[in-house]
Amino acid sequence: MKLFIASDIHGSALYCKKMLDACRREGAGRILLLGDILYHGPRNDLPEGYAPKEVIGMLNPLKQELLCVRGNCDTEVDQMVLNFPIMADYCYLDLNGVTVFATHGYVFHPKHLPPLKDGDILLNGHTHVPACREIPGENGETYHYLNPGSVSIPKENSEHSYMVFEDGTFIWKNLEGEEYMTWKTDLRC
Repeated sequence: MKLFIASDIHGSALYCKKMLDACRREGAGRILLLGDILYHGPRNDLPEGYAPKEVIGMLNPLKQELLCVRGNCDTEVDQMVLNFPIMADYCYLDLNGVTVFATHGYVFHPKHLPPLKDGDILLNGHTHVPACREIPGENGETYHYLNPGSVSIPKENSEHSYMVFEDGTFIWKNLEGEEYMTWKTDLRC
Protein backbone atom coordinates (compact mmCIF):
# COMPACT_ATOMS: atom_id res chain seq x y z
CA MET A 1 0.00 0.00 0.00
CA LYS A 2 1.20 3.49 -0.83
CA LEU A 3 1.28 5.93 2.12
CA PHE A 4 0.97 9.68 1.52
CA ILE A 5 2.77 11.74 4.21
CA ALA A 6 2.27 15.47 4.78
CA SER A 7 2.59 18.03 7.52
CA ASP A 8 1.81 21.60 8.48
CA ILE A 9 -1.31 22.50 6.50
CA HIS A 10 -1.93 25.34 8.99
CA GLY A 11 -5.49 25.99 7.86
CA SER A 12 -4.72 26.78 4.22
CA ALA A 13 -7.63 25.59 2.07
CA LEU A 14 -5.61 26.46 -1.04
CA TYR A 15 -2.72 24.16 -0.12
CA CYS A 16 -4.93 21.49 1.45
CA LYS A 17 -6.74 21.19 -1.89
CA LYS A 18 -3.41 20.97 -3.74
CA MET A 19 -2.25 18.34 -1.26
CA LEU A 20 -5.40 16.27 -1.74
CA ASP A 21 -5.10 16.59 -5.53
CA ALA A 22 -1.53 15.30 -5.23
CA CYS A 23 -2.73 12.44 -3.01
CA ARG A 24 -5.32 11.42 -5.63
CA ARG A 25 -2.65 11.52 -8.37
CA GLU A 26 -0.43 9.31 -6.20
CA GLY A 27 -3.19 6.75 -5.61
CA ALA A 28 -2.27 6.42 -1.93
CA GLY A 29 -4.26 4.06 0.28
CA ARG A 30 -3.71 6.11 3.46
CA ILE A 31 -2.75 9.65 4.40
CA LEU A 32 -0.49 10.32 7.39
CA LEU A 33 -0.73 13.92 8.63
CA LEU A 34 2.05 14.96 10.99
CA GLY A 35 0.17 17.75 12.74
CA ASP A 36 -0.63 21.47 12.58
CA ILE A 37 -3.79 20.99 10.56
CA LEU A 38 -6.05 24.01 11.17
CA TYR A 39 -4.27 26.84 12.99
CA HIS A 40 -1.35 28.85 11.62
CA GLY A 41 0.22 29.45 15.04
CA PRO A 42 1.52 32.69 16.52
CA ARG A 43 4.99 32.37 14.92
CA ASN A 44 3.73 32.04 11.35
CA ASP A 45 2.09 34.55 9.06
CA LEU A 46 -1.30 33.55 7.72
CA PRO A 47 -0.73 31.08 4.90
CA GLU A 48 -2.17 31.87 1.50
CA GLY A 49 -5.77 30.67 1.31
CA TYR A 50 -6.20 30.54 5.10
CA ALA A 51 -9.69 29.09 5.64
CA PRO A 52 -9.72 26.47 8.41
CA LYS A 53 -13.45 25.74 8.01
CA GLU A 54 -12.84 24.80 4.37
CA VAL A 55 -9.98 22.53 5.44
CA ILE A 56 -12.36 20.83 7.88
CA GLY A 57 -14.81 20.29 5.04
CA MET A 58 -12.12 18.74 2.84
CA LEU A 59 -10.62 16.42 5.47
CA ASN A 60 -13.65 15.15 7.39
CA PRO A 61 -15.00 13.11 4.43
CA LEU A 62 -11.60 11.33 4.32
CA LYS A 63 -11.70 10.27 7.98
CA GLN A 64 -11.28 6.58 7.18
CA GLU A 65 -8.13 7.24 5.15
CA LEU A 66 -6.42 9.52 7.67
CA LEU A 67 -3.81 8.74 10.31
CA CYS A 68 -2.77 11.79 12.32
CA VAL A 69 -0.54 12.95 15.13
CA ARG A 70 -0.92 16.13 17.11
CA GLY A 71 1.02 19.24 16.20
CA ASN A 72 1.93 22.04 18.57
CA CYS A 73 -0.85 24.18 17.00
CA ASP A 74 -3.52 21.45 17.30
CA THR A 75 -5.88 21.67 20.29
CA GLU A 76 -8.92 20.05 21.81
CA VAL A 77 -11.04 22.66 20.01
CA ASP A 78 -9.67 21.41 16.69
CA GLN A 79 -10.53 17.85 17.68
CA MET A 80 -14.11 18.95 18.34
CA VAL A 81 -14.61 19.87 14.67
CA LEU A 82 -12.56 17.11 13.05
CA ASN A 83 -14.16 13.67 12.69
CA PHE A 84 -10.88 11.76 12.94
CA PRO A 85 -8.42 11.50 15.83
CA ILE A 86 -5.62 14.09 15.92
CA MET A 87 -4.62 14.17 19.60
CA ALA A 88 -2.02 11.37 19.72
CA ASP A 89 1.46 12.79 20.27
CA TYR A 90 3.02 9.99 18.22
CA CYS A 91 2.42 6.65 16.59
CA TYR A 92 4.60 3.70 15.69
CA LEU A 93 4.30 2.29 12.18
CA ASP A 94 5.81 -0.85 10.73
CA LEU A 95 6.65 -0.14 7.10
CA ASN A 96 7.99 -3.27 5.42
CA GLY A 97 9.76 -4.36 8.62
CA VAL A 98 11.18 -0.91 9.44
CA THR A 99 9.90 0.80 12.59
CA VAL A 100 8.83 4.41 12.11
CA PHE A 101 8.21 6.73 15.05
CA ALA A 102 5.86 9.36 13.58
CA THR A 103 5.35 12.57 15.53
CA HIS A 104 5.01 16.29 14.89
CA GLY A 105 8.47 17.20 16.13
CA TYR A 106 7.97 19.73 18.91
CA VAL A 107 8.59 17.15 21.66
CA PHE A 108 10.62 14.44 19.95
CA HIS A 109 13.11 15.52 17.30
CA PRO A 110 16.76 14.84 16.37
CA LYS A 111 18.04 16.62 19.51
CA HIS A 112 15.52 14.88 21.79
CA LEU A 113 15.06 11.36 20.50
CA PRO A 114 12.23 9.01 21.44
CA PRO A 115 13.03 5.39 22.31
CA LEU A 116 14.46 4.03 19.06
CA LYS A 117 16.46 0.99 18.01
CA ASP A 118 19.29 0.88 15.52
CA GLY A 119 17.94 1.53 12.02
CA ASP A 120 14.60 2.98 13.15
CA ILE A 121 13.13 6.09 11.54
CA LEU A 122 12.11 9.30 13.28
CA LEU A 123 9.51 10.94 11.04
CA ASN A 124 8.26 14.41 11.84
CA GLY A 125 7.15 17.75 10.45
CA HIS A 126 7.22 20.96 12.53
CA THR A 127 10.35 22.55 11.03
CA HIS A 128 8.71 23.08 7.61
CA VAL A 129 11.99 21.91 6.04
CA PRO A 130 12.30 18.60 4.15
CA ALA A 131 15.01 16.33 5.57
CA CYS A 132 16.65 12.95 5.18
CA ARG A 133 19.69 12.38 7.35
CA GLU A 134 21.28 9.96 9.72
CA ILE A 135 21.39 10.58 13.44
CA PRO A 136 24.13 8.87 15.43
CA GLY A 137 23.00 7.32 18.70
CA GLU A 138 24.89 7.41 21.98
CA ASN A 139 25.97 3.76 21.73
CA GLY A 140 27.03 3.56 18.09
CA GLU A 141 23.57 2.91 16.68
CA THR A 142 22.21 4.91 13.74
CA TYR A 143 18.73 6.34 13.30
CA HIS A 144 17.21 7.98 10.26
CA TYR A 145 15.47 11.35 10.42
CA LEU A 146 12.88 12.14 7.75
CA ASN A 147 10.71 15.23 7.34
CA PRO A 148 8.27 15.88 4.46
CA GLY A 149 8.52 19.67 4.81
CA SER A 150 5.38 21.80 4.86
CA VAL A 151 2.31 21.74 2.66
CA SER A 152 1.49 25.44 3.19
CA ILE A 153 4.40 27.36 4.78
CA PRO A 154 7.73 25.97 3.55
CA LYS A 155 10.84 27.44 5.13
CA GLU A 156 14.53 27.77 4.23
CA ASN A 157 13.75 28.12 0.51
CA SER A 158 12.11 24.68 0.37
CA GLU A 159 9.05 23.87 -1.73
CA HIS A 160 5.46 23.18 -0.73
CA SER A 161 5.94 19.46 -0.33
CA TYR A 162 4.90 15.99 0.77
CA MET A 163 6.31 12.45 0.79
CA VAL A 164 5.08 9.09 -0.38
CA PHE A 165 6.19 5.70 0.88
CA GLU A 166 5.87 2.58 -1.24
CA ASP A 167 7.88 -0.62 -1.62
CA GLY A 168 10.56 0.41 0.89
CA THR A 169 11.16 3.83 -0.67
CA PHE A 170 10.39 7.33 0.58
CA ILE A 171 10.01 9.95 -2.15
CA TRP A 172 9.80 13.70 -1.56
CA LYS A 173 7.76 15.70 -4.07
CA ASN A 174 6.50 19.22 -4.51
CA LEU A 175 2.75 19.73 -4.75
CA GLU A 176 2.96 19.56 -8.54
CA GLY A 177 4.23 15.98 -8.15
CA GLU A 178 7.83 16.66 -9.15
CA GLU A 179 10.24 14.38 -7.29
CA TYR A 180 13.27 16.01 -5.70
CA MET A 181 14.59 13.48 -3.18
CA THR A 182 14.43 9.69 -2.69
CA TRP A 183 15.54 7.34 0.07
CA LYS A 184 15.31 3.56 0.15
CA THR A 185 15.00 2.10 3.64
CA ASP A 186 17.80 -0.40 2.96
CA LEU A 187 20.28 2.44 2.27
CA ARG A 188 21.79 5.19 4.35
CA CYS A 189 20.42 8.74 4.09
